[in-house]
Amino acid sequence: MFGKKLPAAVLWDMDGTLVDSEEYWLSSEQALAKEHAGTWTETDGHGVIGLNLYESTKILKSKAGIDLAPEQIIDKLTDSVTEKLGNAIPWRPGAQELLRELRAKGIKTALVTGSMRRMATMVADRIPFKAFDVVVAGDDVVNGKPHPEPYLRACELLGVLPQNCVAFEDSMTGLLSAESAGTKAVGITNIAPLQPSPGRVIWPTLAGVQVKDLKKLFN
Repeated sequence: MFGKKLPAAVLWDMDGTLVDSEEYWLSSEQALAKEHAGTWTETDGHGVIGLNLYESTKILKSKAGIDLAPEQIIDKLTDSVTEKLGNAIPWRPGAQELLRELRAKGIKTALVTGSMRRMATMVADRIPFKAFDVVVAGDDVVNGKPHPEPYLRACELLGVLPQNCVAFEDSMTGLLSAESAGTKAVGITNIAPLQPSPGRVIWPTLAGVQVKDLKKLFN
């Protein structure tokens, strides 16, 4: 029998889950590496998908030989990707449709991202309705993904228990964060490979997903 329980909240990763921005990040990383006579391949870029910016920046700085402080690199990448998103936001299939239904049914939502708050709020503000009750960004937490802190913080702000929430993620780093926080984590396939394991839920897309499908996660 299908479950009848609505999620107390639905928690959304941003890059790769809500918006298809990973190629924006890759091109910005490659341009910055080139400015400093370094190289950063597509494989390098895909290898840091899902990591919080502080960790991915350390890898980029070391591998590409960028002679800037990590905070400067984060600012430059955030500026570049935010500019690209300001010109065109490639929304992931089904994301806005599901968000609209969640809002219509009064289900709480949060955006939980490793990107900086100024980028996250810009993306959230571009949705043509109030999509999120709270935003937890990379500069709002001490420990980024795969640590559970971002998702635990979102649940705390929403006043809900993690085990009553659904979380959407497109990377293993994000999935581990959501799973370790105790949410009903769902991997949404995109660029980064998602490793199957007993009990792990992986969907090919959010296209066509409705609230009734989320109830089934609580059997």
